[in-house]
Amino acid sequence: MADLKYYDIIQKPIITEQSMNDMADKKYAFYVHPKANKLQVKEAVEKMFEGVKVEYVNTMNIKGKKRRRGYIVGKTADRKKAIVQLKEESKEIELFQGM
Repeated sequence: MADLKYYDIIQKPIITEQSMNDMADKKYAFYVHPKANKLQVKEAVEKMFEGVKVEYVNTMNIKGKKRRRGYIVGKTADRKKAIVQLKEESKEIELFQGM
């Protein structure tokens, strides 16, 4: 496996109605690199966002869906999603403030 840096692991935040509701419980959702494990995700979140302490990380692999354009059949990309639970004494992630 290639050496992943913390800025390569977190790809983008997931902004949905459910993820916004989970922010009240200090849970944040991100798309992450498909080869990243839970420890790497935890380290990346703590390094990218100052003052944040991660309690645990849940990850899931999301398979791509089949799509058609006329008679050509293709597939969207596979993704990996991580839900990060912060500790009670931890600061909020500023990226999500004001949403």
